[in-house]
Amino acid sequence: MTTAAPAPAGRTGPAAARRSPAARLLALGRAEVTLLSRNRTALFMALVLPLVLVGSLRSALRAAAERTGGLDVNANLVTSSMGVVLLIVVYCNLTTAYTARRTDLVLKRLRTGEAADAEILLGTALPSIGLALLQCLLLAVGGTAALHLRAPANPPLVLLGLVLSAALLTALAALSSAVTRSVETAGLTTLPLLLVAQLGSGLLIPLESLPDGLAGACRLLPTTPALRLVRIGWFGTDGTGPSEGFLGSWGPAAPPLLLALVWTSAALWAAGRWFRWEPRR
Repeated sequence: MTTAAPAPAGRTGPAAARRSPAARLLALGRAEVTLLSRNRTALFMALVLPLVLVGSLRSALRAAAERTGGLDVNANLVTSSMGVVLLIVVYCNLTTAYTARRTDLVLKRLRTGEAADAEILLGTALPSIGLALLQCLLLAVGGTAALHLRAPANPPLVLLGLVLSAALLTALAALSSAVTRSVETAGLTTLPLLLVAQLGSGLLIPLESLPDGLAGACRLLPTTPALRLVRIGWFGTDGTGPSEGFLGSWGPAAPPLLLALVWTSAALWAAGRWFRWEPRR
């Protein structure tokens, strides 16, 4: 059961005319935070489920380490956990949110106001993106301290990978909601990409432990390049050699960065083209 959205305030009159895009985004974000706080299922998925999956990640990575010499289980656990957080909190949660707001005609009502389509979609996504990035920060700091890891070799590259991943998954959530008939079926429509990303983007099985041909194909998947940037930024290498440090890590990062920008741009264009604003009949 979904909760009806609070009516946006200040939609008419001189005050509304003076609102900036940033103010409109913040207003939409605050409304979405209110809805998220009322939905126990969404809160569980956003706050608890990613942490529950960390245990299964450790088991999978330990099994991969037995087949791949030199694999750092703890460091891979932190970076893989970040990927899982982004998938659950941004992609799965937002697919449900977009579907619910469309079903409740919230999106249709918002389009009659001053906010542009992109502002409506981004405003709805802001709480999920912010929560995911905060959890990734906590994983990085807590993981480094608790597991006695070295600090990331290139923190800006880690941040760039996280931001691009969030942008890509937001667009993919909008696309997935277009083929999702109801909130109840969102778990089914998000499952294929969730499984492909976990198995093919190096989260459960590091790509360096796969055969070369299969690993090369997995590197071309939509979710892989941005998540690879996180790993390269943390390790200072793409997994095929020793750490290159801060300056040297930008070289291995160039191909996945370019591919991540291509995939993100394509997903954003597709979301703008095929997103559904009204309930599916």
